[in-house]
Amino acid sequence: MIHYIQGQSPEPKIREYFYYIDHQGQLFLDDAKMKNFTSCFKEKKFLDFFFKQIKHNETGRYAEEFPYLSPCGRERNYIRCDDRPIVYVHLTENSPSTSEDILSYGYAGSPTLRVPFQPEKICMLPSTGRIYHPGIERLGGVGLIKSSIAIAISKHFEFKNGEEFPPTHFTWKGVKYTLTNELLSRMTPDSDGCSNL
Repeated sequence: MIHYIQGQSPEPKIREYFYYIDHQGQLFLDDAKMKNFTSCFKEKKFLDFFFKQIKHNETGRYAEEFPYLSPCGRERNYIRCDDRPIVYVHLTENSPSTSEDILSYGYAGSPTLRVPFQPEKICMLPSTGRIYHPGIERLGGVGLIKSSIAIAISKHFEFKNGEEFPPTHFTWKGVKYTLTNELLSRMTPDSDGCSNL
């Protein structure tokens, strides 16, 4: 079992904190006993900065258990996750600013924490039922879609190869897309140190 103390100082003027991102995209202190909506971080400025800074942990410290890091000045914020560090939590159809459909993450409502929705590139794993979408390239290029959104859009899948295989087609706004399923090759069990695939 890994040992750490929140706020520990392994060297002068450096502080280390440890976080956890669940499969709904909520951020918690890793050692919080209860991880639910009341205990997750909600301050939007903090979330915006935290998620913008996420990168792979290349410090040589805790990298196996906490494969991601969100640096903030002299603070090292180590991160582990249930599945992916990027979890899309909102799908905005016909976004007023871009007139396209947008997926956003981080619960910050930030214009920088979002990507255009690409219907032909979503991918569902039949073994888990979880749905993925292209993500931030520096973090492995795959993001998880939050359960409530995944449930809402999953009714638009077609399984031409059988339901034990990933869906082959997806109908969105009256357009039938042939799914590329290109994300499958990026989702090996150890591809990011977080996934439970």
